Amino acid sequence: MGFLIRWVINAVALWVTTLVVSGIEITAATTVRSILTLIVVALIFGLVNAILKPVIHLLGCVFYVITLGLFALFVNAALFLLVDWLATVFKLPFEINGFWPAFWGAIVMGIVSWALSLLVPDGDEG
Repeated sequence: MGFLIRWVINAVALWVTTLVVSGIEITAATTVRSILTLIVVALIFGLVNAILKPVIHLLGCVFYVITLGLFALFVNAALFLLVDWLATVFKLPFEINGFWPAFWGAIVMGIVSWALSLLVPDGDEG
């Protein structure tokens, strides 16, 4: 159940990100296709973060310490660009137009998903 909640939170955060950050957009022709795109891209986003982020944290731990954590912002942007590339591979109508939209999008996505996580119980609490 927790996975589904995180998936929905990511989809909503991604939707908000497309509204707030210029250069990140869903180019689907219909509303239904847009919603399906959000759901699939949110799944890709979750998988990329679950699989690659811990490895990058481990390998780049020195850079995190040296930059006092600022390196994480660039890693998150790069992972967001990877999600864009994977969405293109799967022919999804999702686009990020460069590094800076990915940078700001990763920040907005993180803030919105964090805020939603505070509002929605994840089912792990007794």
